[in-house]
Amino acid sequence: MADRPRSPIADRMRRIPTSQTIAVIEKARALSAAGRDILNLSAGEPDFETPENIKAAAIKAIHDGQTRYTDVAGVSVLREAVTAKFKRDNNLVYAPGEVIVGTGGKQIIFNALLATINAGDEAIIPTPCWVSYPDIVSLADGIPVIVPCSDAHNFKLQPDALESAITSRTKWLILNTPSNPSGALYSREELSALATVLRRHPNIWILTDDIYEKLVFDGLPFSTMAQAAPDLRDRTLTMNGCSKGYAMTGWRIGFGAGPKELISEMVKLQSQSTSNTCSIAQAAAVEALSGPQDSIAKMVTSFQERRDLVVRLLTSIQGLTCGTPQGAFYVFPGIRHFIGKRTAGGTDIVDDEAFVTALLAEEGVAAVHGAAFKYPGHIRISYSTSVTQLEDACKRIHRFCSSLH
Repeated sequence: MADRPRSPIADRMRRIPTSQTIAVIEKARALSAAGRDILNLSAGEPDFETPENIKAAAIKAIHDGQTRYTDVAGVSVLREAVTAKFKRDNNLVYAPGEVIVGTGGKQIIFNALLATINAGDEAIIPTPCWVSYPDIVSLADGIPVIVPCSDAHNFKLQPDALESAITSRTKWLILNTPSNPSGALYSREELSALATVLRRHPNIWILTDDIYEKLVFDGLPFSTMAQAAPDLRDRTLTMNGCSKGYAMTGWRIGFGAGPKELISEMVKLQSQSTSNTCSIAQAAAVEALSGPQDSIAKMVTSFQERRDLVVRLLTSIQGLTCGTPQGAFYVFPGIRHFIGKRTAGGTDIVDDEAFVTALLAEEGVAAVHGAAFKYPGHIRISYSTSVTQLEDACKRIHRFCSSLH
C-alpha cells in the first residue's frame, strides 16, 4: 500500500491562528471597498500623519544614498539615539551593543522569545493581552500561561497572581504598559510590587512592551520595570519603538535594550531572517528620537479628549460597562450583559465574537472581540479616528445594544 501523502505544512503552524485583529481590519476594509458605510474602530494605529521633520529625514537619506545594507542590529547612529532616548526618558543607561533595532516591535519580541525558549518553557502573560504574545510563545515551542486580571484591578497583574502562576518551567513574564487592549498603566509602585515577587525567582526574565509609552493621559508619569527595579535590569528586555508615539506604524521600527548576552543572540537570529531594518526607515527613526518632540503632546491631548468623549458616550448605554483607560488609544468595555440576547436581525449573541460580528453586519461598526485578547466578555474599541466618526459609531453601538432582546 502506498504511503499517504504528508502535508507540506509544518506542525507548528497548527499552534497559531492568523492575527485576529488583522482579520477584523481586513474584513472591515473589504466591506468598505464593496460600498458599505463602515466605521472602523478596530485599527491599532494612530490616525495622525508622520511628522514632517521625520518624513524630510527619510527623503534626505534617499538623496544621500543611504540605500544599502546596514549592520543587522541597526546603524550606529540609531542605536546611539536609542540609548539617548532611554537615558532621557527612563533614566536607563545602555551601551549601543545592548540595543537591537528590528522591523517593528513584533520582531523584537519574536527574536527574544525564539532565542530563549526551549520546548516546554513557560511564559506568563497577564490578560487581556495583545493577541500575538501567546502565539509567538507557542511558535517558539513554549507554553503561554494565561493569567486573567480582573477589571476590579483595572486589568493589571497583582503580585499574588504572579506568584501563583510561577512554576519551575517559567522563563518569561511579559508585561505591556500602557496596555493593548485595556489602556491600563502600571505605576512605579505597582511594578515595584511585582519586582518583589520576581526577586524570589532569579531564573525568570522580564519582557516589558512599552510601545505606547508616549501615549499616557491625565499627566500621569510613565515607568518601566528596569527603571522601577534597577537590580532586575540584567534580566529585563525593554522593548519600544516609533510606531505609536511618532505615528510611524508603516515605517516598521522597533527596538529593544537588554543585557548583551541576550541582545547578541537576538542579533544572530535576525541575521538569519530579515537582516537589517530598512535603511531609510532607520534614518527617519533617528530624527524621530533625536528631533523635536512637540508632535507627541498634540497627539496625547487629542487622544485624551477622544477618550473622554467615548467613555462618556459608552457609559450611557445601559448594560455596557466601560472604565477610563490611562493610556494608549483603546477602550475595553464589558458586554457580558448582552450575551444570550438576540439582535434585531435575528442573530443570537452567544459570545463576544458574535456581538462584534453582528455589530459589523447590522450597524457597520468594526470592533474586536475580547476573546482575541484572551479575555472574553469584552470588546476593544479604538478611538483613533475623528470625533465625528466616534460620535456616529457610539450612536450606532447604542442603537445596537438597545435593540437586543
